[in-house]
Parts: sequence; structure tokens; C-alpha cells
Amino acid sequence: MSADAVLAALLDHRSIRRFRPDPVPAADVERAVRAGQQAATSSNIQAYCAIRVADPERLQRLVELTGGQAKVAECPVFLVVCGDTRRHRLVAERAGRPHVSNLEAFMLATIDASLFAQNMVVAFEAMGYGTCYIGGLRNDLPGVHDLLGTPEGVWPIFGLCVGRPDQEPSIRPRLAPPAVLFDERYPDDAAMLSEIDAYDARMRAWYEENGIDTADWSARIERHFEERHRTRNAEWYRSAGADFS
Repeated sequence: MSADAVLAALLDHRSIRRFRPDPVPAADVERAVRAGQQAATSSNIQAYCAIRVADPERLQRLVELTGGQAKVAECPVFLVVCGDTRRHRLVAERAGRPHVSNLEAFMLATIDASLFAQNMVVAFEAMGYGTCYIGGLRNDLPGVHDLLGTPEGVWPIFGLCVGRPDQEPSIRPRLAPPAVLFDERYPDDAAMLSEIDAYDARMRAWYEENGIDTADWSARIERHFEERHRTRNAEWYRSAGADFS
């Protein structure tokens, strides 16, 4: 594949929330997983895993746990992506050596899992599938744990829907490169606010075109960060073996 084709595929990404019922062959899932495994991983620790859920009753329970997101049960493949330090703990236990955890270990696992998942998404999309990340998986981590039986050291982070798209949503604009790529040092606040204003104008037009009742990007950000979200998660991750010290 040429560089232009790769870049075009990346720039064409959009979240797919409606899927055709066509099954995703196991071989395609395995190809995507293999591509995911080639993502960068700090010191080759490979601190990630994906749990594929296919049982209809379990999927329906995940719909409830993710805040009523029906696409979780309707997509042909649903994966729960986790930070996974379990295998490291087993290696240490077998050798009779201590296994210690701290904030860095948790960050390594979440970063590894995110890179793994993004490589999988690119692979799935290269094969013609659509995808949608499901952050709502963190709405009820105790419930997800009870459903999946995740052991100590395995931390569900988000879900991933995969399937043939049954919609063609328009591509949501992103901030312009000057708002995220800086030379030598971070820009001053006035420069950043100027970029945000320009982005708000583009997002305002996109919302209007797509019938979304939102003023602009800033309005959404203002509302989102007026309060804390998923405040019980730090406690649950600690109970599952994470340490933030």
C-alpha cells in the first residue's frame, strides 16, 4: 500500500455506530489482533489484552453497563480492551520474586492497551470494517468485572465495536495542526484561544450540517468539565491491583 493510501485511510476515520449483520470472520479478527500486537510497547512488556464477548445475554448486560449503547450488542464483534499486568504477576510469582506496582505501571498498561487498540482499528478499517470505541465501559467497572471475571492486574479500559458499516457519517473536523504541533515550546494562551476560535467556527458549521444542537466545540468542553465523571473508578482500579503512588 502506498503512503498516500495509508494516509487517506487514516484521514477517512470516523466512528461507526450502526453495523450490518454480516459476520466478521475469525481470521480477520486475528489479523487485526496481530497488527495490534505490532504496536510499540514499552520494554516489550505487552501489557494489554482484548476479551471478545459474543454471548447475546452477556452483550445485553454490557449494553446496560455502558449506559444503554445498543450498538454494543448489535455489532458483529465486541472487544473489551484491558491493561493487562496479570501475566507479569504470574511470571514474578513463579520465580518467587516480588511484583510491585505504581502509577508508572498503570500508565504503561493503559498506554500499551491504547496503542494496541489503535493499531487494531487501523487494521480493521483497512479490511473495510468500521469501528467505535466505547468509553462508556467505564461507567460501571464493578459490573464489568463481575461479568467478565477479570483477575487482579487486569483493568478494563474501553470497549471496541467492529463490523461492516451501515452508515456513512461525515468526518468530524479536528483542531488544526497549529493547535497541536508546536515548535520549541508551548504557545501562549492568546495564540491557543485564537486557534480554538477558528476551530469553533468550523465545528459550528459541522454541527449545523449534521443537525446537532450544539453551539460549538467550546460549548461542549465547557459543559463536559463542569463536573467530575466516573469518580469511583480510581477506587475500583486500586481494588483490582492498580497503585497510583
